[in-house]
Amino acid sequence: MPPLRSTGTGPEAEHPDYAGQYRLEAVLGSGGMGVVHLATSGSGLRLAVKVVHADFAADPEFRARFRQEVSAARRVSGAFTAPVVDADTDAERPWMATLFIEGPTLAERVKRNGPLGADELLRLGAGLAESLRDIHRAGVVHRDLKPSNVLLAADGPKVIDFGISRPSDSDLRTETGKLIGTPPFMAPEQFQRPREVGPAADVFAMGSVLVHAATGRGPFDSDSPYIVAYQVVHDEPDLAGVPQELVPLFRRCLAKDPDDRPTPDALMAALRSAAYRTSDDTQAFIPVQRTGERVEGADGLPSPGMPSVKDEEEEAEAECSVPGGPGAPGRAAAPVFTRGVRRAVVAVAVGSLAVAGVLGVRALVDDGGRSGPGAAVQRTGTGTEAGRAARPWNISLWSGPGSSNAPACSYASGALYCGAGGVKAARLSPADGKAAWSKEKTGASRSASGAGAPVLAGGLLHVVLPGADRLEALDPRTGERRWSVGVPAGSFVLHTAKSVLLVRADATVQAVDSATGATRWTRRHGGTGGRWVASPGGEGPVYAATPSPDGTSTTLVAVDPDSGAALWEQRLSGMLSPVGASGGAVFLLADDTDGVTRAVVRLDTTTRAARRIPLVTPLDQAQATVRGNTAYLFGVNGSLVAVDLSGTGDAKRAQRWRLETSVSRASRPVAAGDRVYLSAADGRLLAVGAADGRLLGQTEPRMGKGPYTFAPTLPAPVPAAGKVFATAPDGSVFAVADGDPARW
Repeated sequence: MPPLRSTGTGPEAEHPDYAGQYRLEAVLGSGGMGVVHLATSGSGLRLAVKVVHADFAADPEFRARFRQEVSAARRVSGAFTAPVVDADTDAERPWMATLFIEGPTLAERVKRNGPLGADELLRLGAGLAESLRDIHRAGVVHRDLKPSNVLLAADGPKVIDFGISRPSDSDLRTETGKLIGTPPFMAPEQFQRPREVGPAADVFAMGSVLVHAATGRGPFDSDSPYIVAYQVVHDEPDLAGVPQELVPLFRRCLAKDPDDRPTPDALMAALRSAAYRTSDDTQAFIPVQRTGERVEGADGLPSPGMPSVKDEEEEAEAECSVPGGPGAPGRAAAPVFTRGVRRAVVAVAVGSLAVAGVLGVRALVDDGGRSGPGAAVQRTGTGTEAGRAARPWNISLWSGPGSSNAPACSYASGALYCGAGGVKAARLSPADGKAAWSKEKTGASRSASGAGAPVLAGGLLHVVLPGADRLEALDPRTGERRWSVGVPAGSFVLHTAKSVLLVRADATVQAVDSATGATRWTRRHGGTGGRWVASPGGEGPVYAATPSPDGTSTTLVAVDPDSGAALWEQRLSGMLSPVGASGGAVFLLADDTDGVTRAVVRLDTTTRAARRIPLVTPLDQAQATVRGNTAYLFGVNGSLVAVDLSGTGDAKRAQRWRLETSVSRASRPVAAGDRVYLSAADGRLLAVGAADGRLLGQTEPRMGKGPYTFAPTLPAPVPAAGKVFATAPDGSVFAVADGDPARW
């Protein structure tokens, strides 16, 4: 769906106030199918909501087409597209909500500033090639790729508008004799054999788009669409003005015979040899081909590549636009629609947060190897004999009908415990993934989204069931229930060594004994909207951080989990959210009112002295983990940053490295041994060198075959026992050896 400018009153004056649960705040623009509104989700996400025109809503054929658009958009949600957050195709006025992302379209950019320079053109081509690879991999043919459907977002190009796309397994076909598309960017077969249009048609369109970007006009140009159609079918393309070194490649893209056109992978390979500018502290890279199960580069790793497309004039103008990002292999994307005061992408902030009534903490501190209460993951060395000998495995853990949530897992006492949409909990063997037992959800909890991984504490396995509003304790050997307590809707659950803390929305905290389920104490701490973290291993105080209503300060309270007594209270400047506690300090992220993280704050728990370490470049809605004196932060624009917390607070000196992963949505990072791991929205597991920020390897995507490919939550990977355990939106739980990520 192309970005649309705000419009005044007119035929669209019959705007509804809501689309589902989303209040429609402003009109971004109107298109042929519907009206695009700006909205905000309950968690603060800015959304672009497309509401179908009232007259089209009554047309069964149109509804079928809109369902196909939603299905296609969901299937291809990735780094180069706009992720679907929610939709209702059966509503009185069908609607679809996507993430709101800023940036002008390619058409607007060329019209305003003229043709792109050689470097920008190469970066655009690399991004489009990878986007087509991801779209085609999901089984979708776009069929209407054109400059107005390419958004130049801050992190690169994004392909939008799947209104006439066709899944390869769709029953909805183009009517005989009806041409659908935009003539200057249609392939010959779209005019001649519209029923036989395949992925190669998108490659032809990409060639036309790149010629337009390079010259300001298309390779087939006329005021008459009929003449353009004749030229596309019979004439050679006009490539005057295209950089000479790119003419042969563009000519191959525009071949009349689909079989003569290069594949997206071949295009990516052809563009890899170009030189791209990189800064001293930034490691950008161009997409690499994947053959088999490992990334192929000159040294077996991705080669350096492309920074994001930037334009100085964009800083001063406000435009209606969409998302983007060239770069790394198979990323997760987000929809887009306008440029505002800030250029950051407003994207999913719920990566590791629990949903469906149970709130979560967006970052944890690695406790150096312990698992269970208050711990992020179990630490494991890298390159060990166990790691080299470990065999990979993959199983499917059912997530329930229509669910795209990835399972969530934890490791403790030699076992892997996982939960999913339809599975309350399962005990899996770390060696081969075989289940010792598995318990399905029942009743209201069956279709509810999961609230995180099961946690072993007090000798029992604790599972939160949001749909049923309760916490259950299971026998870890058999999975049988031992006790159950109610969990009020909107509560946050925090585990300590001896207790489970149920933090209600009104800041009332109930401490439940981990072993018996009996209430130990009930008190009120912090305030509404507070965020809680535990000490490593669940030993020591827990901390509640509550920002002031105006966002100018945050009150941090240390609480004794055994008695409920407040140990101390400290007021800090700024809007802070806790990352975790480790080594006699509490770590917090300093955000602005738009959710952009600008610094990491270290508070000494003995002296109460606070040190603020600013980031060189702010990160949008960051997630983080702290290990030792280093914080690893991931922002929704794809940046993974390592920050030294032991310095004096100078941003450039503190930044150890920065990697532009181009994975726009991922789990919180996890540090273990000499690696940093994170899971991407398409199911890939990535491994990055903790010392230098080098991408060491990644697994294949695990998107699933159904239409539900957008995962609201992305559980973090779990390194343990010589393996790295991860999960994916297709419902799979898998394990890979931690010894050599390049072989994943």
